[in-house]
This record gives sequence, C-alpha cells and structure tokens, in this order.
Amino acid sequence: MQAHLQFIRYFLGFVIISLAAYQISVFLQKKWKFPLITGLILIGIIAGNSFLHYLTDEAIEKLDFVLEISLSVIAFSAGAELHLDGLRSRFKSIKWMTIGQLVVTFVVSSLAIYYFSDIVPFMKNMTFLERLGVAMLFGTIFVARSPSSAVAIINEMRAYGPFTKTVMGVTVIKDVLVILLFSAVFTFMKNVSLGDDIDALFFILLIIEIFVSVLLGFIYGKLIEVILKLKANINVKSVITVLAGYSIYLLGHFLYARTEHIFRHPFEIEPLLTAIVAAFYVVNYTPFRFEFEEILERSLPLILVMFFTLTGATLSVQTLLSVIELALLFFLLRIFTLMLGGVFGVFMAGDPKKYYTVAWMPYITQAGVAVGLAALVGTAFPGWGHAFETIIIAIIVINQIVGPPLFKWALNFVHESHKKPKSLSPSEDGKRAVIFSLDNLSLALANKLKHKNLDVKIITTQKNNSANEIKIETIDDYTPLFLKNIDFKNIDTAILLHPDDRTNFRIAEFIYEHTPVKNIIAKVNSARFLNDLKRMKVKILEPMSALVNMLEHTVRSPVGMELLLSEEENTDTIDVTVKNPDLVGAQIRDLKLPHDVIILSLKRRNNTVLPHGYTRLRKGDILTVLGKPESLNQIALKFEGE
Repeated sequence: MQAHLQFIRYFLGFVIISLAAYQISVFLQKKWKFPLITGLILIGIIAGNSFLHYLTDEAIEKLDFVLEISLSVIAFSAGAELHLDGLRSRFKSIKWMTIGQLVVTFVVSSLAIYYFSDIVPFMKNMTFLERLGVAMLFGTIFVARSPSSAVAIINEMRAYGPFTKTVMGVTVIKDVLVILLFSAVFTFMKNVSLGDDIDALFFILLIIEIFVSVLLGFIYGKLIEVILKLKANINVKSVITVLAGYSIYLLGHFLYARTEHIFRHPFEIEPLLTAIVAAFYVVNYTPFRFEFEEILERSLPLILVMFFTLTGATLSVQTLLSVIELALLFFLLRIFTLMLGGVFGVFMAGDPKKYYTVAWMPYITQAGVAVGLAALVGTAFPGWGHAFETIIIAIIVINQIVGPPLFKWALNFVHESHKKPKSLSPSEDGKRAVIFSLDNLSLALANKLKHKNLDVKIITTQKNNSANEIKIETIDDYTPLFLKNIDFKNIDTAILLHPDDRTNFRIAEFIYEHTPVKNIIAKVNSARFLNDLKRMKVKILEPMSALVNMLEHTVRSPVGMELLLSEEENTDTIDVTVKNPDLVGAQIRDLKLPHDVIILSLKRRNNTVLPHGYTRLRKGDILTVLGKPESLNQIALKFEGE
C-alpha cells in the first residue's frame, strides 16, 4: 500500500512539474523564439538531481512507463506520416535522397566516430566490437529527423513544390528505416555487452525478431481499426489507443521474461517498429486515417511535454558540460555527412543543380525519435549509456537552434516558399469579395452577392465602364506591378473569372503569396494550370463539369438541389466558423439549433467531414448551414461569438 501511495505522489508531482515546464517553455518560445523542446529539456534538468531535486533517481525509475508510453505514441506519429499516395510522384528523388541520407550519413559518421573513439571518454577502454557498436549507435541516431518539425516549417512557409515533396517523403521514410536499423544495431550492442557470440545464429534470430515485430504491427493495426470503429467519444478512443501503444511494450517485456525462463535465451520484439507498422496500416489500409491523425494530434502534445521533461530530468549538468565540446564536434561531423548524402541524392536522382547547395539543410532538426532512441540506450547500458544520451541530447539542442532557420532559407532559395506578409491579416468584421474580369457573368454574380448583403467590387482592365451600383476598379494590367496597388486587406474572397486561364493563374499566384485572402475561386477552361491552382488551395470552377455535376445531383436529389438553388427569399446558405469557446467540444445534437436550419457539411483542417448528431465541434471548424436568413443570423452570432 505504501508503495502505491509513493508512486501516486511521484506521478502527481511529475505531472505538475511537466505542466509548469510547458508554460515556461511556451513563454520562452514567444518571448525569445526559444525552441519548445529545448525549453522542456532545460526545465527537466533544473527539476532533476542537478539542481532542485524534485525528480530524484528513485522517482525517475518509477516513472519509466512514461518513457514507454511516449515512445509508442511517437512511433505511431512517425508511421502515420507515411502516406503512400503522397510519395509516388517524387519516388525517384525520394529513393535516392533517402539512400544518400541513410547510407552515407550512417556509414561515414560511424567510421569517423570509431576512428576518433579515443577522444570519447567512455569509449577509451572498450573492446573493438564495443567501440564499433557505440559508433554505429551514434551513426544511426544521426540519421533520424523530425517529421513534426518539418511539417510545422512547411506549413509556416506555405511551401509546395518538388523539393518540398521530396523533403517530406525522405523525412518520413528515414524515421521508419532508422528504427529498423536501430533495432539491428541495438540488438548487436546488447549481445556484445553480454559477451554473446556474433555468429550466423545471431543474425537468424535478429531477422526472426524483426519479422515478428512487423507481423505484430499489422495485428496491432487491426486492433486500432477495431478501436476506431467503436461508437465512443473521441477522448475515450484516444485513451484506449494510447494504452494499446503501451501494451506493445508490456507484451515485449512478457515475451522477454517468458522466453528467457523457458529457453534460457530471451526473444525480443522491437516495440517502436511494431508501432510504426501499426500506424502505417491504419492510415493506408483503413478508412480511419483522419480520425487516427486527430487522436494523435490530441494526444501527442501532452505526451511530448512529459517525455521531454522526464528526459531532461535524467541528464546531469556536470556530464553535459563535460561533453559540450564533443557534442559540437559530432554536430559538425553530422552536418558534413548530411552534405555528402545530399550531394549523392541530388546527383543520382538527376535533380536540378541548385539543389546541391541546400539538399542537406532540411534534415538537420531532430526531436522525438532521436531523443527516444537515445533514452533507450541510456536505460539499456547504465555504465556508459547516460553519457551517450547526454551527448545526443546536446547535439539535438544545437540542431533545434540551427536547423529551422536553414530549412526556411533552403525553401526560399528554391523558390518554394509562399509565405504571406506578417503585417497583413484577414478581415474579421464582414464578408467582402472581389471579382476579376468584367462581363455578364461577373456582373450577375456581383449583383447576387450584393443582394445577399456582401460588399463586392469588380477589378477589370476595361476602360469607360459602368454598372449601376456595383463598385468597379480599373487597372492597367493583371500583373504584380498593378495588382499590388489593390487594397486586399479587408477582402475575404477573390473570384477569378477571366476567360484566359493563364491570367487567372497569374492573379491567383499573386493573391496566394502576397495577400491575406483565404478563399480563392478560379474558373478554368483546361487542365493546364489545374495542379498548380490546387496546390495553392484554390477552389476550381470548371464550367462544364460543374453543370454536369449540378444536373446529376438534381436528378438524384431534386429536393436537396431545389433548396440549394432556390431563388426564394426565405432560404440561404452561409459558412460559420466555430469561435465561441462555449461550443468547443459540444456535440451537434446538443446545440439546440433553430428547427428550420440544416448543417450541410463541416470542414476541419482542410478536410471535409459529414457531420452527424454525435460529431463534436472543435475551434476553427467551418460549418456550411442552410436555412432562413433570420435563423442564419442567429447561428452566426451563436457560433462566432467570442
């Protein structure tokens, strides 16, 4: 009983420290652009034995399960990024860059560290095989990257293009292969440390262990699919999914103990590999990809806060200071090997020559996977593992500071960044639209929008025009030189109706890159610029397809189309954004909406969701609602009130 009470005390104290670490780290990030992960690790160091002694060695040992839960969710997150559909178009470049970054970085860095092992204090008295094993562990972790950091930077820079797509593909695949490689090297090192022979039997058992880990991954993928099928609250599913991830480690411990007892030789699975395969199965072979990603999005932030705080608490300041010079040397070694790998990948793939300069820059930043692998080494090898972990953490901190700026510079260098100016922000006080081109269609649309109480104006190059009450602005040409003189600050929607597709594309590109306009609609007559417009999140209106689709829906659902196409004054549709904090987390069936309104669709993070009564609202959800004007006004006030 006393042991249970002590465990609860340790755990509650750790939760409080983790929450405080998060708040402090967020403050440092906002105030001085300090990396969040670095802040969490530093607060963990302060709370640990080096300073305040809030997290003692005994407490850290009792909290070992937090590490295993965190690693399983981190592996789920890495596997969930591996979308097969997104890799096919750049497969050749992704393949060669992955080989370059994986093989070149691993081989060169491992050989270099082995050659200079005499300067690493804990490697001096090791045998040949032990030095080789440690060098390969360093080389393996040097390859690891951070998918979450890459996604965050790409989203911040609004980047797209062949270089960006290659980076994402390589980043995700590398983390999967790193865990596979780490499993082999980690097993090799454990056998060496125990004095076991490295013979043919060792490699046969290693292959069997990896095969069983992959097979278990598919089994766990089916288990998660069953969990996601449950008619339960998303929070309940999140907890069950996280526990399923933790059960992989429990199963691994059970198999290790039983096989060692029965066969006098332990059989080990690799939980990280199992978790990655499970997530890969869910996102590629089940219909629950978006719900699984939402669960990870909900679970990962809290888990990472606890994970990095606990990791920091295990570090010693004295050890950290003693290895800082070594960490800087290894950081430079890693940069050098990344450069070599980048040059190899660009050359073999036949990518543009300008990529030679920057191909290595996106792969510097490291986070969860690298820290997790280092923590496993620290736990498995008490004699030298903590010194190894400390060096890796120091390198990761440097990577966190250096990596993001270089990645952003690379995106700008290859002209795939489309970041909006910081000084601009979209209007919050009304619906305003601008229509490009002046003809019967644009005038009819402008009048319709004005009739619906929208502020609308037309931009045209035609001189001497007039159109009753519609605002018309004349410019000399649809080029950036003249488009920059238009005031887009309060515009919500841009509608591009010019008969020339090239002109519409040119206008869309300018609006996307230089204005705060979120909603861009373009009429296109051919497929020439279709893919480029889609990458810019432009909503495409292809006249013939739109007419055919409308007629098809009219035949299949005449009542629904009658509502949507009605010219009567008593029906309308609007988009409302969930901003009211009182509605966040509420189920649609509990909203008590007016009886004459219908929710047609829900858009969440650019994904369209078909809502039902049990759908829970989240902040930022965009609902398309059909109903009477007075009821729609009530809905707008209810949802957007803050």
